[in-house]
Amino acid sequence: MAERARARKLLRAYNQSTEDELPQRESLLSQLLGAMGPGTWLEPPFACDYGEHIRLGARVYMNFNCVILDCNPVTLGDDVFLGPGVHIYAATHPLDPDERIKGPELGRPVTIGAKVWIGGGSIICPGVTIGEGSTIGAGSVVVKDIPPYVFAAGNPCRVIRPLR
Repeated sequence: MAERARARKLLRAYNQSTEDELPQRESLLSQLLGAMGPGTWLEPPFACDYGEHIRLGARVYMNFNCVILDCNPVTLGDDVFLGPGVHIYAATHPLDPDERIKGPELGRPVTIGAKVWIGGGSIICPGVTIGEGSTIGAGSVVVKDIPPYVFAAGNPCRVIRPLR
């Protein structure tokens, strides 16, 4: 609970900061995130559970209203671009309702390779790996791994065609 409260405090300050306060924004993100490469930019508002399990490569760009539920590692490679409203969920819960009401927070890591573009409104589910250089179409729900250098889209997301 203390880790989540810490993240909320940092997020509140980040999301209320302005584009004229770049050193403050960088400081807040460096305190919040597990790692952040140079040239990374997160458009406020941004939300996450803990922050410390998020590792962002260089030149990552997240548009407005992105959410990362990071109760497990979430790793984005260099040059990853997220459209507005992309949600990345490492968090999951038991399917059995009797087990679920006991409240265990479960998680599976999410890995997004370098040079990936994820279209706005997409949801990346727990345990998914998206291969380097792939593009995910807007509004997709990614429930299984996506190989490198493909265009994939839909609900559930599926490979449409190779990019190379």
